[in-house]
Amino acid sequence: MRCSLTSFLSVSSLLLLSGCLDVPHPFRDPGKDGRSLAGNPPPSRLDVPVPDEKALGAGGSALWANDIVEALLQQSVPAIKQPVRPGDWWLKLHTERRGDLIVPLYTVMTPKGTVRATQEGPGIPVASWNALNSDGMREASGYGAGQVVNVLNGIQAEQMEEDPHSLKHRGARIWFRGVTGAPGDGNTALSQAFVVSFHEMKDTIQTSQQDSDFAVAAVVKLTNGSAGSRNNPQQNIEINWRVTDKAGSEVGIATQLHDIPAHSLDGMWGDIAGAAAEEAAGAVEEMITRYTIRDVKPLPDTKGAPAAAAKNGGDPKAARK
Repeated sequence: MRCSLTSFLSVSSLLLLSGCLDVPHPFRDPGKDGRSLAGNPPPSRLDVPVPDEKALGAGGSALWANDIVEALLQQSVPAIKQPVRPGDWWLKLHTERRGDLIVPLYTVMTPKGTVRATQEGPGIPVASWNALNSDGMREASGYGAGQVVNVLNGIQAEQMEEDPHSLKHRGARIWFRGVTGAPGDGNTALSQAFVVSFHEMKDTIQTSQQDSDFAVAAVVKLTNGSAGSRNNPQQNIEINWRVTDKAGSEVGIATQLHDIPAHSLDGMWGDIAGAAAEEAAGAVEEMITRYTIRDVKPLPDTKGAPAAAAKNGGDPKAARK
């Protein structure tokens, strides 16, 4: 075999993870059992009423609400700038003066009007806050949205903790749909190596769709590359490992890219299949873990507590990148 294992192993440095790795899902439906066990799960939207911030005035207050909604939407949180509607969870925007600083506060409120948790942004000098321009407000809102997501993820993690069937209490069942498009014995070799790579992992591979939580399919694509040095032609190999949830929505794609001597994989893949599949299995595991937030800690139990006691209720380690 003309393509050496060491040459292909460098694919690990080129492993690209795309899709939903960094997208939180704080309002994901936990399913019928999860809903009944959670007691009072968040609905499909988060109301954000315009605050009454006298220093900002009506225009500045509306700008703050607009910017925090936009920042939350960018993180897949279905926030809406509107007055609080009955039955909705909502976000209270307010501030606290501490010496010469104004501290923006973001309080997640339950439909019953009790504080679930409060997060705070960095303090801003009073004069700067009173004269905050659109760029400064957008920056403050971006940080605040990240803090709110911490809280919402903690709420979802709490629901998962209470649900004995959730992925906090078991490994995911992955329907592996196989590999297509590879030359030589690549389809078979990559498939077998991928299944073997999951033997020591939390999640399990199965060959049927029944009761599966996710599906994985890999597609290999070869294209002709440059002529290469000394007239040694090259090929570009691209392997895309696509992960979808049970509804068929994309979780993410792990892409492996490498240049190889032309036609060097037209026969048996051997150890190269094992190296590529092991790398892909780790990426798939990571995508599923982040997508399900199963490693996020539940929010501390501060339901109904006053805002001062509930500050920083979210787990900062759960912050999204």
